[in-house]
Amino acid sequence: MSVQERKQRERAERERLIVATARELAARDGWDAVTTRRLAERIEYSQPVLYSHFRGKREIIGAVALEGAAELAAAVRAAAGAADGPRARVTALADAYLDFAARNPAVYDAMFQLDGGLAFASEDTPEPLKDAFAALLENLADAAGEGVEPGLFTEVVWSALHGLATLTRAGRLPPGESARRVELLVDRLAAG
Repeated sequence: MSVQERKQRERAERERLIVATARELAARDGWDAVTTRRLAERIEYSQPVLYSHFRGKREIIGAVALEGAAELAAAVRAAAGAADGPRARVTALADAYLDFAARNPAVYDAMFQLDGGLAFASEDTPEPLKDAFAALLENLADAAGEGVEPGLFTEVVWSALHGLATLTRAGRLPPGESARRVELLVDRLAAG
């Protein structure tokens, strides 16, 4: 291994450590607790080293969001891929999405609530975000129905799932009804 390859590997390892530590702090104490000073102390590197990887907290949030998007895409594909039939696939997708949001609130916030400097729904959208949407689209396209553009249909279902995830977490919906909400959503999708 050349010196250059070793340095690149070490740099990538430091970036993974920074992102993992940011996720850990955000999960435990919230995103307000994630500061560059606190991260630098926690990973035992100076702030200038941290800034050599990320220009600030916004970029770190963006890196967490990209990791989260890849994890969400994998979770949706695994759940939907194991389902038998279109209705079961949509139910599995919805359950996987809502479970991901509930189990990873800090990551979900990085993806959809906080400014990570990432472009959505544009040519500049990073690949992990495009792939997360593609994972939804792959598994919802058949449910769109005749004459309905699958991408638009996927956006609407995604919006419904995001609303359910956000309202449930905020305590705005009565607890214990998640399965019935998903069932109702899937029933209405199947009726279309």
